Amino acid sequence: MGFGALAAEQREPLDLESLQPTREQMLASLQTVELLRLSHYNKLRLNDELSSEIFDNYVKALDPQRSLFTAADIAIFERYRYKLDNLLPAGDLSVGFAMYKRQMDRLDQRLAYAQELLDKGVETLDFASDQTILIDREDASWSADEDELVQLWRKQIKDEVLRMKLAGRDMEIIEEMLGKRYKGQRLRLSQTQSEDIFQGYINAFTQVYDPHTQYMSPEVAENFDINMSLSLQGIGAVLQSDEEYTKITRLVPAGPAAKSQQLAPADRIIGVAQGNDEMVDVVGWRLGEVVKLIRGPKGSDVRLEVIPASNPPTDLSTRTVALVREEIKLEDQAAKSTVLEFGDGEDTQRIGVIQVPNFYIDFKAYRRGDDDYTSTTRDVRRLLSELQKQDVDGVVLDLRNNGGGSLQEATELTGLFIDKGPTVLVRDTQGDVQVLDDPETGVAYTGPMAVLVNRLSASASEIFAGAMQDYGRALVIGEPTFGKGTVQSIQPLNHGELKLTLAKFYRVSGQSTQHRGVVPDIHYPSLLETTDIGESNLPGALPWDTIPPARYEADGHLTPFIKQLATRHELRAAIDPEFSYTLARLDLNRTLEERKFLPLNEAKRREQQDAFDESLLLLENKRREARGEKPLTELENDDPLADIAPAMAGADEEDMKDDAFLTETGQILIDLLELQHQLAHAG
Repeated sequence: MGFGALAAEQREPLDLESLQPTREQMLASLQTVELLRLSHYNKLRLNDELSSEIFDNYVKALDPQRSLFTAADIAIFERYRYKLDNLLPAGDLSVGFAMYKRQMDRLDQRLAYAQELLDKGVETLDFASDQTILIDREDASWSADEDELVQLWRKQIKDEVLRMKLAGRDMEIIEEMLGKRYKGQRLRLSQTQSEDIFQGYINAFTQVYDPHTQYMSPEVAENFDINMSLSLQGIGAVLQSDEEYTKITRLVPAGPAAKSQQLAPADRIIGVAQGNDEMVDVVGWRLGEVVKLIRGPKGSDVRLEVIPASNPPTDLSTRTVALVREEIKLEDQAAKSTVLEFGDGEDTQRIGVIQVPNFYIDFKAYRRGDDDYTSTTRDVRRLLSELQKQDVDGVVLDLRNNGGGSLQEATELTGLFIDKGPTVLVRDTQGDVQVLDDPETGVAYTGPMAVLVNRLSASASEIFAGAMQDYGRALVIGEPTFGKGTVQSIQPLNHGELKLTLAKFYRVSGQSTQHRGVVPDIHYPSLLETTDIGESNLPGALPWDTIPPARYEADGHLTPFIKQLATRHELRAAIDPEFSYTLARLDLNRTLEERKFLPLNEAKRREQQDAFDESLLLLENKRREARGEKPLTELENDDPLADIAPAMAGADEEDMKDDAFLTETGQILIDLLELQHQLAHAG
């Protein structure tokens, strides 16, 4: 059945005619074109080649899984592939609006068709056939015609029902949930405004320059801080849109989300409830609408229904997390320390750990000239002094999950560990390089040191870790970092604002931190799928490159030991239950992700899921056996990976001491001390 008859019989027509570009939007588009031409770090010419990239960006944004447009729709759009470079500088937004409205019409047709299937009852769907569905349609062929498109929609709806059924929901609940979801999505579709279309189209243009350059509508600009971090009075999570889902990209240290230890980056939020109210399904909602639901006054309750990132790709089973919204205070995010002890008796060795959740400074107190203003560098200096009084043999600076913060603090913290010299280079859009340095002589700590990083260590964390590596001052241990090495500035427009990339960070060695991040001296397995998180995952990310290095004095005393330290680590990791489990679990997930098609046959799908669960249970029991724990007869709800994840700010000392990766980092420092001692005696 085509959807022409369905459209006439069951659909309230969308009011697409009223959605037209305004004069303010046309002026804003002209200003955006000019600002990008004059000021963006990435000097691109707005020509036919760039027009083609904008076109592809926009089509992908409108229909990322190629499930709404037909080949005929695309053929019509293709007429404008090489004309956008002429239309945008003229303030002509007509093509962008026409393409968006065609997508709206197709989406409305799909939702109406889905509702029709639900009205017939999901039990009428056939889950015994040999049909399959392509998992990732990003590069799939466009549907040849409307009949083929409807067949695709039917498969997608069957897959959606089947995933929920396998997640343990009964058919009545599935019908109810999907019915509310589809009706809600159609309602929000009917509420689309001209500004939604303008923002989508203009950002397809801005993001060919780089993924951090974006137009923000007046509403988004007004709530910029809230949209980025849900404010410091909320749950403390950074969110982004991920097709029809809202995805957590980072947890704010010491926030309710981090302290709950039930949420993680790449978790997908599918429902939000206020207090004990009914859960509101937010699949398909715009990011700003989800943020408004999650945001609320201090002390109020919010519940989130999430699909954990640790689920296998086809598993839609969910977890409900209850949180109390809080104001996240600076002191709650402050650096803190503990001491790890290795060995016993006279052979006991002590490694100090300083956890730095972000690079913070109380700017108001600093600008007032207060002598006791709070900052990362001041806190770390104090903690180093306290640890040295406890006769620690080495120090680990834990920067895992540290998303950055003050550039000034990254520079000053570097200065605690080098005598003096450059800390970071900043190259602007004109190619001029500014050298930021530590002008003060003196070092706060001269002993053995490691910097522990992971995929979520970003920006200022990468500047500090890169400086420590370049100077040879510390071992960098963990995972390749996030890779954000660019600087943005907010430029006001007549209508909204433009966040614009103006500069790029470079290490003192001349290497960019952009795209590649900081590559550790000794690698740990990643708890996150790195293809989902990080700068290299963002379309249009600026490349890694180099510039001439700064003048600095590197200490090469660590270099001869790195290979031996890595070998010792690998030997321990091979028999360590936490490392072994992590590697095996990631391999298991990757085998699932390599599949291209999924069966729409319920028995075959259950067989696949049972095989995964059986493999996961074997892995978990092998881990438990190595730890001397009782084996399980069935999987628990809690994910074992959560036990291995780094302790967040707000965790107590015992959590830090039970952290397998942190303990191994301390052991690597002890290995370094031993190798240095052997070398000294051999000499």
